[in-house]
Amino acid sequence: MKITVMSYNTQHCSNFHTGKLDYEAFASVIRESGADIVGLQEMRDEGTSADYQPQAKILAEKLGFYYYFAQAMDMGGKGDPYGNAVLSRFPILKAETVLLPYVKESGSPYPEDRALLTAEVEIEGKPFFVNVTHLGVMPLEWAGALDIIRPRMKAERCVLMGDFNFTPENELLAPFNRDMQNTADFFPFERLSFSSEKPFERIDYMYASKDLKILSADIPAIVLSDHRPYVVTMEV
Repeated sequence: MKITVMSYNTQHCSNFHTGKLDYEAFASVIRESGADIVGLQEMRDEGTSADYQPQAKILAEKLGFYYYFAQAMDMGGKGDPYGNAVLSRFPILKAETVLLPYVKESGSPYPEDRALLTAEVEIEGKPFFVNVTHLGVMPLEWAGALDIIRPRMKAERCVLMGDFNFTPENELLAPFNRDMQNTADFFPFERLSFSSEKPFERIDYMYASKDLKILSADIPAIVLSDHRPYVVTMEV
């Protein structure tokens, strides 16, 4: 069976052009891509602030998808959930939020708690494992997080995607490049993901277990968030 998987840092569904929340525009990008499973980063959920709305639920309802929101932190400590989400055309059998270590000494200008979303969806009666993360921006944050993420990867029917906040030459990617397929190897030529309007680097990734057949991979030139979406079609 052929499926399409998308990873997208949405910048909390803020329209790059208007600065306003724009759920219909983000739903349209997902719909037009043909994505069956979407891993989203920088998502909000319903909170105390007016602009903290159940964003994964809103998008899922527009698309007719299942969803799960994984809270990484309470933004500002005032009851405003922030984290990752998954949308799926297929039923979500179970999902979990795995908190990643916060390194106070990192000196990050964005001192945020981070998380890994793990979900098991059902495709043709079999489990398919979806992992979505958003790593910190400082080197001291990366190794500990990846040490937690790596052993959770399955050898079959598994994808890992998200905004890693570092570029492809980083040696921390070596175990993933060895044990999984780096779908960037299937780009027709090098694609960059950030920033969306004038991209100068790729900090977004999608890895797939070696049993999956990658049919195509792309980072389309869509300027809606501050990142471009990452789209991979594969056979499962």
